[in-house]
Amino acid sequence: MSDKIGVMICGHGSRSQAAVAQFANLVRQVPAHFAEWPVEYGYLEFANPLIRDGLDSLREQGCTHILAVPGMLFAAMHAKNDIPSVLNTYAKKHGIRIEYGRELGVDPKMIDAAVDRVEDAIAAADAAQGKVAREDTCLVVIGRGSSDPDANSNVSMIARHLMERTNVGWCEVGYSGVTFPLVQPCLEHVAKLDFKRVVVFPYFLFTGILIDRIYGFTDLVAESFPDIDFVKAGYLNDHPKVIETFAERVEEILTGDNAMDCNMCKYRIQVIGFEAEVGLAQESHHHHVEGQGANAPGSNVDTCSLCNTFCTGACRLQSLDDHNHSHDHDHHHHPVYPQANHPLGPESLRKLGKIR
Repeated sequence: MSDKIGVMICGHGSRSQAAVAQFANLVRQVPAHFAEWPVEYGYLEFANPLIRDGLDSLREQGCTHILAVPGMLFAAMHAKNDIPSVLNTYAKKHGIRIEYGRELGVDPKMIDAAVDRVEDAIAAADAAQGKVAREDTCLVVIGRGSSDPDANSNVSMIARHLMERTNVGWCEVGYSGVTFPLVQPCLEHVAKLDFKRVVVFPYFLFTGILIDRIYGFTDLVAESFPDIDFVKAGYLNDHPKVIETFAERVEEILTGDNAMDCNMCKYRIQVIGFEAEVGLAQESHHHHVEGQGANAPGSNVDTCSLCNTFCTGACRLQSLDDHNHSHDHDHHHHPVYPQANHPLGPESLRKLGKIR
């Protein structure tokens, strides 16, 4: 008797009800690519259903082989540590087979989707404000921002592809948090480059607090530079190419082409400033905020059931006994990000009172 396959889309979760609704809407479009397989979704934190709720639903439908993919643009801590930890724990507890795919990543289809969002914004601005030559236009791509330099560098790669495809005069990269440069200092620097138009493109999947902040900082800088046309491009959302990429990531699991690009992973190789993180075990620190936030019916946090994590990665294999994982979540912490005090980064701006 062959295994029944189910598909699991693992999201991060958001406190924004609109973001949660957009994620759910995207997932509803994925089954068109897998008519014979049930598709469920769940969140790591801040929203319901939880990842284990989606897995429960697949199991109740008779699925014994689950193809799980991270609903994330790039592979940083959530995709590399937190989600695999939850999946591994669930698979061990229930005795089912769960295989994990890779993130959306730097992919031709994702770049196609991004180009469409940027071109739509430019076309709308040309119609409303008058046409501006591409050489007089600067594109600013804003990424989420991570403590993982590999994920941050992927934003720059996407930005370069967009610059080549849209033929703008220049392109800069900023981040919404964690790393540098943040949105406001990035745009203030760009405003000094003497471009007539600045297109701000959040390379995000969905809306949320961070999108609001990006657009808010764009308006703030625009007030200081009234001679520049600041244009706010839309985020990716459920662009057909994004949905196609999700489907491809699922199919890759069955063909064995689902390995993340680990060449520059800080958990695998020694990166200056991140030496202490080489070989860290996979474990999730998010179960204390599971289900809290958007659409939460109340606190249903189980702070203990997911602590029995184990690692299946050959490069970071570590036993349960070696984890020494404390249940006192007031004391658990992530490694210190070595760029936290950068003049254009979050720590310095927090001290100046510019962000909360």
